[in-house]
Amino acid sequence: MIKFYYNTGPNPMKVALLLEEVGMKYQAIPVDGRLGDQHKPEYLAINPNAKAPSLIDGDVTLFDSNAILLYLAEKTGKFIPGGSGRERGEMLSWLMFVATGIGPYSGQSVHFQHHAPEKLEYAINRYRYEAKRHYQIIDNRLKNQSYMLGEQYSIIDMAVWGWATRVGYVLDEQARDAMPNLKRLVEEISSRPAALRVQALVDAHSFKMEMDEDARRNMFPSNLVKV
Repeated sequence: MIKFYYNTGPNPMKVALLLEEVGMKYQAIPVDGRLGDQHKPEYLAINPNAKAPSLIDGDVTLFDSNAILLYLAEKTGKFIPGGSGRERGEMLSWLMFVATGIGPYSGQSVHFQHHAPEKLEYAINRYRYEAKRHYQIIDNRLKNQSYMLGEQYSIIDMAVWGWATRVGYVLDEQARDAMPNLKRLVEEISSRPAALRVQALVDAHSFKMEMDEDARRNMFPSNLVKV
């Protein structure tokens, strides 16, 4: 059985959505970042990057959420375009757009606005601007089509959904409401039975919510080390 190491962040949630969409049996193993689970030797042996999610499928181990999406989609033949031509190129480009743009800029926007020990105006503006720019590209893409790859619901929509559910926190509610096409996609996916089962997975484990000193030390070790 697949072992799925997760927390409630955007990256694990998009993997959980695909697992539920394809109906694969899996064992959900919580990795509580604020308790420091990601730094334990047994987890670092699976994921040297000390992040969630990770996935073990027999002798295959993966520790990047977008790699996991691609692996599971190819393994099952679901939620991925067929062939190797234009459709695959489009799929790979958008998957990497989320991996290298949406995710990193959203994460840094959240960090500098909500968790950094100093409120640095330049950093906040830089990451908010880039996060908003990337989400606007998604919104424009969805203006004349139902999903990221046209009329086919795919892992790209799941990858977008994982982060776009947090736009109100990454940016603000006004920014979310100003992107109606993205908002439509999020609402549609969030109402799917698979997404409702993901919420049940979130509720199944009580992750630590307090951002106390121990949590900050576990979540943001860079605050303690000068390089």
